Amino acid sequence: GVGKTTIASVVSQATRRRFVELSAVTAGVKEVRAELEEARRQLARGRATVLFVDEVHRFSKAQQDVLLPAVENRLVSLVAATTENPSFEVNSALLSRAAVYVLESLDTAAMTQLFERAHAIACADLGFEDDARERLIGFADGDARRLMNLIEQLQVAAETAKVNPVSAAFVDQALSRNLRRFD
Repeated sequence: GVGKTTIASVVSQATRRRFVELSAVTAGVKEVRAELEEARRQLARGRATVLFVDEVHRFSKAQQDVLLPAVENRLVSLVAATTENPSFEVNSALLSRAAVYVLESLDTAAMTQLFERAHAIACADLGFEDDARERLIGFADGDARRLMNLIEQLQVAAETAKVNPVSAAFVDQALSRNLRRFD
């Protein structure tokens, strides 16, 4: 929830390249090879490809090796995301051909701005006391996607309980009940 996929997409748009997204959780070597073959066809037509691999640490070293020739030959521009330390989880040959950027969790100011935008668009009729907003932002822990999900959960909980405005106590009650269910 800090913008990894968005950055890859922006790189693709800024360079006018085709954008392909794969998740190492669901894709295997077969899917990677198919995308590399399509990238080869697209390049023959004059269109380069940005290949985004999310959760690249989920690929084994052997699976990561499949990407190496395509990166070396500039068949694709590889953008890979991982929540792990790339020095330990990404093939050293791939890593040596990469620039590593560390993305930090969003700070309170950014999360507050995101909350205000989401609140205005998704649930403007639902009031939030200041301390409730702060608690909600705290629960999100710098993750924008988590904040969006929590706002949605609170909206449903508040509508069900007919609570308006939302207080910090209601945030604690509603979210801790949902969090316990998945603990």
